[in-house]
Amino acid sequence: MNSPQNAPIPAKLTPNLGLKDRNTFGLDAVADFAYDITAADQVPGVTGNIAEKNLAWRVLGGGSNVILPSVLPGATLLINITGQEILSSDQTHTLIAVGAGVNWHEFVAWTLENNLPGLENLALIPGTVGAAPIQNIGAYGVEIADYIESIEAFDAKTHAFVTLPKEACQFAYRDSYFKQNPHRFIVTKVVFRIPKNWEARIHYADLAKQFANNPHPSAEEVFLAVCKIRTHKLPDPKVIGNAGSFFQNPVIPNEQYETLLQKHAGLVSYPDSPGKRKLAAGWLIDQCGFKGQRMGEVGVYENQALVLVNHGKGTAQDILGLAKCIQDKVRKEFGVSLEIEPNIF
Repeated sequence: MNSPQNAPIPAKLTPNLGLKDRNTFGLDAVADFAYDITAADQVPGVTGNIAEKNLAWRVLGGGSNVILPSVLPGATLLINITGQEILSSDQTHTLIAVGAGVNWHEFVAWTLENNLPGLENLALIPGTVGAAPIQNIGAYGVEIADYIESIEAFDAKTHAFVTLPKEACQFAYRDSYFKQNPHRFIVTKVVFRIPKNWEARIHYADLAKQFANNPHPSAEEVFLAVCKIRTHKLPDPKVIGNAGSFFQNPVIPNEQYETLLQKHAGLVSYPDSPGKRKLAAGWLIDQCGFKGQRMGEVGVYENQALVLVNHGKGTAQDILGLAKCIQDKVRKEFGVSLEIEPNIF
């Protein structure tokens, strides 16, 4: 138990905090009570206070993968735990501990500055380090799960800190044990295991095209290429509100894929687990005619059909209404269901 001398500094509490600048969709939202968490040892006190008042609660990181209502009742925990350090390094791997509130892209850039390649395919993905493993973020053939050693989190069910090794995290495509158990874990630290043996992963079409004449690029070259591709395809949230990829790429059995391919010769897909194919959700949406279309204050981005955008005054209801129209049309045309990627608060 903490004595007065070493008791943690209480988390700052702000009532009625506006969150428009705290979510990349730029949705007008207000948190009844917002706690600014800057250190892991503040979490038990905050959760205890929330339990005493019997408040609903949720965790908000960078706000890059969420759809917020106009009012968030109860408590909102803003995770701003910073810091990163190399724990150890041997001939095969380097272990790095990173605070959950660290900006993801800035961390990727830091790894390259410190000659620790591996995460460059995940450059420019918005959000924080703590939120990244919950969704098991991925891009261009790489998932964050490939580099996780362990995750430290506060378990609201047992009221204790736990350290989950990679195997316990149950990572799958855009999924994890944390996502399967919402409102239970508050991630405070992520430990990464970066291999020393590095090889560029450029087999995805966009990267393969970039390096058609350079089959052995450096990690820095891959990083810059990924940034260039994402900047071209995805809108800057500071300019137009969005949450990046809005739908997951659906995974279907090979039999269903072969049937679809007979009807749609240009069907874009990638190999997945044995007996399955992953379809490009953006292509499916584009084929249904949604690319560049607008529905009131929201719409589909003109350069990437996988991205829904807020033109300024859209609401969560507007975004979800457009999403349902897209889901219904894709299901009707292709017999495939699209799952929404952002978390709906």
